Amino acid sequence: MNDEKDNLTIGKKLHDARVAKGYTLDDLQKNTKIQKRYLIAIEDNDFDSLPGEFYVRAFVKQYADSVGLNGNELLSQFDTKLPDTEDPEYVNRVNSDNPKTRSAQRQVDQRNEKIRRYIPVALVSVVVLVILIAIWVAAAHSTRDTSKTQIETSKVSVSGNKSSKASSSSSSSAAKKNTKKKAATKKLVFKKLTESGSNVTYQVTGASSKPKIKIATTGSGSAWTSVSANGSTLWQAAQAGGKSHTVTLPSSVSTATINTGNAPQTVIYVSGKRLKLSDPSDGSSNQVRVVTLQFGKSGSTTSTSSSSTTDSSTTGTTGSSTTGSTEGTSSTTGTTGTNDTTGNTTTGTTTGSTTGY
Repeated sequence: MNDEKDNLTIGKKLHDARVAKGYTLDDLQKNTKIQKRYLIAIEDNDFDSLPGEFYVRAFVKQYADSVGLNGNELLSQFDTKLPDTEDPEYVNRVNSDNPKTRSAQRQVDQRNEKIRRYIPVALVSVVVLVILIAIWVAAAHSTRDTSKTQIETSKVSVSGNKSSKASSSSSSSAAKKNTKKKAATKKLVFKKLTESGSNVTYQVTGASSKPKIKIATTGSGSAWTSVSANGSTLWQAAQAGGKSHTVTLPSSVSTATINTGNAPQTVIYVSGKRLKLSDPSDGSSNQVRVVTLQFGKSGSTTSTSSSSTTDSSTTGTTGSSTTGSTEGTSSTTGTTGTNDTTGNTTTGTTTGSTTGY
């Protein structure tokens, strides 16, 4: 009880001295630069409300000096009742400091306290900001990679489509060409009209307006061939094995003749279709062949080859036989009569000629 009374006495003593001086708490705060709430705490002996124990003695001494009391004597009188955290010299040094400096120090302390309170918040904010930046960078990188992949995929797709289209187009063009060629070849028809020894005549239907005749030589030797149309020679030459030559017939062609000096080694193509020659049916030589092609619709056919190349002739009682030049022309003339192979007798003069190569 006595300690409590003494504590009340120091606060009461300071309060009475202030009232005696006619100071209000606001006046005393202005003079001492001590906050009003601390002055009230001192008068109420509530020293725990002061900012620190080492401020208790300094504030009490300054309060006492401001209201006309001897601060040192007051501290000595209540020495045992006040917190003894600093020696008197420290208290005197604090009290002798400029009140403005103490106020500035308190402001610095308060500012530091605020900074200390805001440090955790700032650290958390910085961490959150760093995380957000990392997420944004990762998202941007992922989006860029995705876009790049999509662009590359599109390029590959477009290239693939172009290649497929080009391949399809090429295949389609080649197929169309082959189809046209096959169609043209299929509609071209060879029909054998007549055959007389080594001479053979074919009716050609389905050919183009300007048919092409290709002469190809096979084997290692050479073969002499001539091509004529409508009675005019278009080409003739001795062609080595493995070579070929193409002759375009005129649009008005009705008949074309191909003479081959080495038929087994010669291959004939008409408008791309091969003309397959069979050996003479009467057993004649297949070395020299005369192939006549008639273009257009079939009609009456007159053989231009005489019987002198294939038939045997018998002269009458008076007649002569003459052998022609090296080109192979034979003629037989009878004056009184000629017997043919059937045994019939014809009165008059008969002349036959055959030209072969």
